[in-house]
Amino acid sequence: MDRESLEAIAEVVERHDLYVISDEIYDRLVYGVEHVCFASLPGMKERTILLGGFSKTYAMTGWRLGWVCAPSHLVDAMMKVHQYIMMSAPTAAQYAALEALQTGEEDAQGMIGEYGRRRTLVVRACHDMGLDLVEPKGAFYAFPRISSSGLDDEQFAERLLLEEKVAVVPGSAFGAQGRGHIRICYAQSYELLEEALGRMARFVKHHRNGANAK
Repeated sequence: MDRESLEAIAEVVERHDLYVISDEIYDRLVYGVEHVCFASLPGMKERTILLGGFSKTYAMTGWRLGWVCAPSHLVDAMMKVHQYIMMSAPTAAQYAALEALQTGEEDAQGMIGEYGRRRTLVVRACHDMGLDLVEPKGAFYAFPRISSSGLDDEQFAERLLLEEKVAVVPGSAFGAQGRGHIRICYAQSYELLEEALGRMARFVKHHRNGANAK
């Protein structure tokens, strides 16, 4: 979200004496925009529970290591619950996170650049297929509208998997507003993405022609 939108939310938060849980796990994976930390907005530090982690920036998915920053009285309350759920974060994961922070910046920057390259590939391919798409500004997902194919999102995802062996997620899995869309993840090699998008283009052309023939 841009700063102007976040400031509008902050105004509502302050007016109604609210707290904000801000999940900023993708804060480094942004393209052509500047990430704005919600807690950095005037008056929001004491109203923000900021969540982050290592899984995205440092490719540590599955290591289950994250962090929270919040006012001390909220952290104290969280700890009363947390201490009965688990002993601590895995020791090996903590050492890995320390190494990532101390020496992993160059690798992180390289990965961010590579995600940007894959994003460009996916956006261009979707446009070439005639699928409407809002260009993603962060993370590693695209969410094109597939209604022009003549299929709904669940049909599209199932048939694409069966016919072309390409997996996407139907947009309705994320709620009613996602109907008619699919989610494409580009956290995969550039070469495999090219192959998958080529198969998807063939699939879209086939079903669009079939729909037109009807």
